[in-house]
Amino acid sequence: MKLLITGGAGFIGSNFIHYILGKYPHYKIVNLDKLTYCGNLDNLKKVENDPRYKFIKGDICDKEKVDEIFEEEKPDLVVNFAAETHVDRSILNPDIFTKTNILGTHILLETARKFKIKRFLHISTDETYGSLKSGKFKEDDILAPNSPYSASKASADLLVRSYYKTFSLPVIITRSSNNYGPYQFPEKVIPLFISNILENKKIPLYGTGKNIRDWIYVLDNCEGLDAVLHNGEAGEIYNIGGGNEKTNLELAKIILSELGKDESQIEYVDDRLGHDFRYALDIEKVKKIGWQPRHSFEEAIKKTIRWYLENKDWLKKLKTKEFDKYYEKQYGR
Repeated sequence: MKLLITGGAGFIGSNFIHYILGKYPHYKIVNLDKLTYCGNLDNLKKVENDPRYKFIKGDICDKEKVDEIFEEEKPDLVVNFAAETHVDRSILNPDIFTKTNILGTHILLETARKFKIKRFLHISTDETYGSLKSGKFKEDDILAPNSPYSASKASADLLVRSYYKTFSLPVIITRSSNNYGPYQFPEKVIPLFISNILENKKIPLYGTGKNIRDWIYVLDNCEGLDAVLHNGEAGEIYNIGGGNEKTNLELAKIILSELGKDESQIEYVDDRLGHDFRYALDIEKVKKIGWQPRHSFEEAIKKTIRWYLENKDWLKKLKTKEFDKYYEKQYGR
């Protein structure tokens, strides 16, 4: 079995590659990644010489390149992680989100249809549903995205669905809650907080810090994606959530406590534009195909913090001048 994984040098994609190669000795993986600022081949150092793994640098928006890869590699399955994913950057510069997340997905779908791919797994996000004060989102809820990022992902979801309804392409969509774990680019909240604390800097907290997110450990998400890829039903959508709701302030306090710091290191900053209040996912549907999260938040956040402590050089390489400029523009510091 050969998988074409797009965006495999990113956070979740690289964790998924490690997971698949570890679980399925007979699988082969082709990783197509453009290597934008958050695509990092250091995430895949442990498998770069594995004969079952191949990396190709390329853009999913490059139709000729994508077609060439499908022709030469003849993948059986496609798992599409490739996307611009950071809400803050989508507010600063929405254009690239529209191009990559919508046009890129369209090109992949067209090529997958041409080459009669056996299964196309599209990785989406709980943010496509919008925000809610109570209850949990179900897969058939109306999409109501509130940022350019989530709107571009919702648009891609609808395109994916249309290729099943119109062309019978065997697609599946997953919508995951907020992931955390090793190899996450430090613009995201958990590695940002950890790295700032290690550098004795303030950690920026939007608004009052009362916004709520449901957190899932990345390995649990990889196992969920595996279950959906192999046991899910074509044309369906599956929520993959961790069931760990925390306010951003609670999250900050947990990380500070684990690193021996107090709340004086928190700096409240202007709230994000269009900031969603709360996400939460109903995961009963994916449980029916044999998956549920295995890691407690308390256990996995400690494991995550320990990983970043043991990989300070990995963090340091990513906090470049470009990152500092983005950070200053975003938080005014």
